[in-house]
Amino acid sequence: MPGMDLKDPGVVVRVARPDEYDAVGELTVEVYVGAGYVRAGSWYAGELADTRRRATSARILVATHADRIIGSLTVAHAGTPYAEIAQPGELEFRMLAVAKSARGLGAGTALVRTVIDLARAEGCTAVALTTMPAMVDARRIYDRLGFFPAPARDWRSSEGDLLTVLRLPVDLSGSAPAR
Repeated sequence: MPGMDLKDPGVVVRVARPDEYDAVGELTVEVYVGAGYVRAGSWYAGELADTRRRATSARILVATHADRIIGSLTVAHAGTPYAEIAQPGELEFRMLAVAKSARGLGAGTALVRTVIDLARAEGCTAVALTTMPAMVDARRIYDRLGFFPAPARDWRSSEGDLLTVLRLPVDLSGSAPAR
């Protein structure tokens, strides 16, 4: 995967190995439940924990630092089981999680930039994601990278929480994205 402009050059983004799936699931649950985005014991907490199942139909990326997993996310193509909002030609990512102890190293930004690079390399026209208003740290990353709201695609979780869809058009020529 292309090099990133990282705050800490020791952060490496790569595809997760099967022997790391349990650690990825634990990290994701820890972040989502710990921050109050998801209720402990909910069906979605179980979904976040089940990285092995996700990996059968989606790509799991990890950010590592000093051989420790410090972040992860799930990447899915439109029409696949883990693509909730991706439309044809879009690459969607979900479940971005960065360990609290690793915040500020640039892992979240590196993971999202890797998805953008993958979208470009795979000929996708855009990257899409769903976020929640409470996810302020992640939203700063998305805003900084040029994602913008797609309000007509916003939706509500089964618990009634408002979920905001953001989108970034991908310029396949490799230059800066246009809105």
